[in-house]
Amino acid sequence: MSRDWGSLFDVDTDPEDLLEHFDTEWFRGQRYRHLSDERHGIERGTALVDDVVVRGYPSMPRALVLESAIRETFDGPVAIEEKLNGYNVRVARIDGDLLAFTRSGFVCPYTTRKVEALLDAEAFFDEHPEQMLCGELVGPENPYTDHDYSEIDEVGFYVFGIRHRESGTPMGVERRLDQCVTYGLDSVDHYGTFTPTAAVDAARERIDDLNARGREGVVLKSTDGETALKYTTSAIHRADLEHAFELPFDYGRDFVFTRVMREAFQAVERGESAAAVRERAQALGEAILQPAVETIRAVDAGDPVGETHTVRGDPRTIDDLLSYFREQGLELHVEHDETVGEQRAVTFTKIAQSTRDKTRYYLEGGTIDE
Repeated sequence: MSRDWGSLFDVDTDPEDLLEHFDTEWFRGQRYRHLSDERHGIERGTALVDDVVVRGYPSMPRALVLESAIRETFDGPVAIEEKLNGYNVRVARIDGDLLAFTRSGFVCPYTTRKVEALLDAEAFFDEHPEQMLCGELVGPENPYTDHDYSEIDEVGFYVFGIRHRESGTPMGVERRLDQCVTYGLDSVDHYGTFTPTAAVDAARERIDDLNARGREGVVLKSTDGETALKYTTSAIHRADLEHAFELPFDYGRDFVFTRVMREAFQAVERGESAAAVRERAQALGEAILQPAVETIRAVDAGDPVGETHTVRGDPRTIDDLLSYFREQGLELHVEHDETVGEQRAVTFTKIAQSTRDKTRYYLEGGTIDE
């Protein structure tokens, strides 16, 4: 019997109107639906597998000025944890199978295989079948983001939240950390819990350390897990801009503007001298100009430009992943494809078609109307 979706999601709309916003996909012969964009207050990434609901992970606001944002957001203890640069994955057990849902609610065959190999989560789900593990999949062998961690050879899954699968209610921070220890689940680094006042200096200290190591930033959470803020390092802003200007016509101006403004607010909050601001500006300029020049030269030479990834797994899983990307309209350039034993390793580039085509057009004499 079909569930009362309107009541479940607490929305006053016809169930058929609600469900028409969900995309339909198949995984291992199982039909499921997922919501690629937020609708009617329902989180992006919410998935329906028959009558089983997997709620999407809520969006998280970003702080531009730590002290005032912490003061305005938190009225009790604040937990500080590392924010990793990978991709958001929710893992749920449905009908005995572990399924890995990406941020948009897609059950990724590659991610699911990796999670099955990485996680020994049977005991956890035996005790908590109604929960889902929310984590970051990071490392050099992932098909969605391009950021390496020296401590990870292939990929790793690090839990940053445990939530009720259907309601999305988070487990408190301390209990979640205890669960990770109890069941042997890797967790993001937890730096401690502080008063809001003390959290400002603690977060700044961690940001300085993470920035020096080229890592992404921190997440600040209320101890019940209901409220959270993210704050990122200058190093990751530059890395983002370098990536964007490797593909200058595939990333919008808003992408660039937001990261430049993060740098500006960070410089003001830190009370940086004119010399320090100048040094920050020079680093930012290099992050923007150098990769753009390299990309224009690559297009001029006829080389492929785009996001390059390496993935490894059983041949069928790799086939499914590459087929999914092509079905999404992506053009792939396979640079290396090797099968050794039962493992297939593929290095491929997702061609940045807009950047390639527009750059070629301008190189051949095209003009811009301004």
